[in-house]
Amino acid sequence: MNWLTKLTPPGVKGMFSKKDSPDNLWIKCPKSGEMVFTNDLEGLLHVTPAGHHLRIGPELRLSYTFDDGEYTSVKIPEVKQDPLNFKDDRKYTERLKAARAKTGQDDAMAIGIGKIHGIKSVVLVQNFAFMGGSLGMAAGEGFITAAMTAKKRKLPLVIFTAAGGARMQEGALSLMQMPRSTIAVQELRDAGLPYIVVLCDPTTGGVTASYAMLGDIHLAEPGALICFAGPRVIEDTIREKLPEGFQRAEYLEEKGMVDKVVHRRDMRDVLSNLLSVLTGQDKAA
Repeated sequence: MNWLTKLTPPGVKGMFSKKDSPDNLWIKCPKSGEMVFTNDLEGLLHVTPAGHHLRIGPELRLSYTFDDGEYTSVKIPEVKQDPLNFKDDRKYTERLKAARAKTGQDDAMAIGIGKIHGIKSVVLVQNFAFMGGSLGMAAGEGFITAAMTAKKRKLPLVIFTAAGGARMQEGALSLMQMPRSTIAVQELRDAGLPYIVVLCDPTTGGVTASYAMLGDIHLAEPGALICFAGPRVIEDTIREKLPEGFQRAEYLEEKGMVDKVVHRRDMRDVLSNLLSVLTGQDKAA
């Protein structure tokens, strides 16, 4: 409290008191440092004017992907919670409860069925906001459910990946989802159904080491970090400075690991063009 505050009468203080305002009216662009009005983001598909692609959840991703934002959700089977009774500084059950309250999802995966420029498809979205999109039993079940739904309905599968890797709270049970998802991809391949992967920021760890790199075609959003071990870990290991943009989408496109880096505004058009070629269907005008 300063001397002016002490001398100001209580009635005058009330006239000039600060009004509460939301904390999320503006966001700072990580790329340029520019302040962006939050209400403008939806019209920009949550891409800042400087071109930074902000992380988005399944609801926005599915609405941006399907025609008129219309789709049918597919329920993911429930799995055993906290099979190892894991606890670090918090119980695993408490972490799950907090993540569910934060995202409104049961786990990291969400599935929708709808049309992309008239071509019916199954789309699976991995939500990084749910415990870093980590791959556990529920996420593995989500991937397999999406793949088997696509197989049963004879539809292509598109997945938007975003994950920090396997979920350590489930130990080896988490790692088992890697071969399970690989087998599901092979079943799609045997059925002659397209499987397109869109790599979003970040896609790392066991997800990169399994279904994220098994697509017929790999697209990526600009600037997405795509790797197994992150650049900081590698630099600490080899004790050398890595090249500029190392492990980013553009770098991987240049090296041939990514087929095309696609801006979010163009993603629907690119997906529909690919699906049209791969399925032999004409896309809607």
